[in-house]
Amino acid sequence: MKITTDSAETIQARPELVREIGKPRDKWSVDDLVALVERRKIQLVSLMHVGGDGWLKTLDFVPRNRSHLVDIIEGGERADGSNLFRDTRIRPEASDIVLRPRVESAFVDPFSPRETLVLLCGHAAPDGSPLPESPDTIIRRAYDFLRAATGVELWGLGEVEYFLGKRRDESDIYGADDRGYHAVSPFVFGEGLRRRAMAILGDIGVSIKYGHSEAGYIEAREAHGVIWEQHEIEMAEQPLPDAADAILLAQWVLRNLAHREGQRLTTAPMMLEGHAGNGLHFHFAFHQGGDHLNVRGENGELTDPAKWLIGGLVQVGGALMAFGNRVEGSFARLLQAKEAPNSIVWGDFDRSALVRLPVVPTDARGRTVGKPTVEFRLPDGSGLPHLLMAGAALAMVLGHDTKDLDALLERTSSLNRDAAAGAAVPVPRSFEEVADAIDAHRDVLKGGSVFPEGYIDALVERMRR
Repeated sequence: MKITTDSAETIQARPELVREIGKPRDKWSVDDLVALVERRKIQLVSLMHVGGDGWLKTLDFVPRNRSHLVDIIEGGERADGSNLFRDTRIRPEASDIVLRPRVESAFVDPFSPRETLVLLCGHAAPDGSPLPESPDTIIRRAYDFLRAATGVELWGLGEVEYFLGKRRDESDIYGADDRGYHAVSPFVFGEGLRRRAMAILGDIGVSIKYGHSEAGYIEAREAHGVIWEQHEIEMAEQPLPDAADAILLAQWVLRNLAHREGQRLTTAPMMLEGHAGNGLHFHFAFHQGGDHLNVRGENGELTDPAKWLIGGLVQVGGALMAFGNRVEGSFARLLQAKEAPNSIVWGDFDRSALVRLPVVPTDARGRTVGKPTVEFRLPDGSGLPHLLMAGAALAMVLGHDTKDLDALLERTSSLNRDAAAGAAVPVPRSFEEVADAIDAHRDVLKGGSVFPEGYIDALVERMRR
């Protein structure tokens, strides 16, 4: 069943370059970008891409002339793959790769002292094929593999949570732990920075759903120590590859703003025992033939795509912690269980479940003003969005192929969490247990050649060290 809604999903419908070029992003051409550079007298071009560590990287140019500019935009440039993708099969003696710019991704760097045109890039091997080790390649292969296996496209969005820290002064007379949710200035000091970040993201073409202050707050331990408060920016729903890029761009913008204002910013999953940690919850939605598909049918029953994704996540969610819960603090956050899942169950509105079906708001006439999603609540701020979302796509393929799926969903429903039939299975509590979960589902994670050959085996070895 498709969904009909005329609700606005983003806070900025026309990014800066869309307004200036006068075309939708998917209609841009190399000539459009060249004309932009010439018209605005832009001197610098930066190719931005995601390295093997999950961080954004840049390669900068000063185009010598028009021909050189066209070559950069059309062909990209070579780079050292052995440095960008450490712990892979790429070795220094054969390490050349190529950055491949995407014209539709262009934006003007909001932080560069000299006006700089930025293009997001994928990575190609020397023969021109997509580089298997690249996070960009991995998520695009997963997206295509799922669509081929099920006929459904998986879209997503991330909830970017972060703590903002600054030196305490006499003006900081407000703030209390677990009391900051949706607080307004002057009861939070980071409201202005958050709003500036949202406006910048809209200008560079990153769609946003909303932002707000979060519950976490940590008072300074000494007179002039650092106080920390928590905020969140929730992105807008996009196809998986774009959704993963959006999360990294949001974190990049936030870190730049915090640095400029002399403040600290962290997405660490655990700041201090007893206090809220930073989650990185992912919402997923289903599309087919240009339509957004429902999560539940007219009689309240789960639709097939929802069953496939939920059924896959309750089976391999623990294994996906390798991409979504990557530091020791991840386990402290889960053991503390402050709105973090501690057992492998799913349920409606249940914030302690591994998978949650959030409420879909409607107006007084019953018209939906939001879109239904399936929320995966296990990942935290240490997560790598490209790899985690790729893993979710593979989980959905598993759910599609699972026999007795209805029985699995009944067994793992949060309604039956404390049933006499047995307690729910706990989420992994150590890297060793995550490695065990991967071992149990190696065939799933190796499906569709989404991850490069040997990647999953090497991942397990590293986690057992």
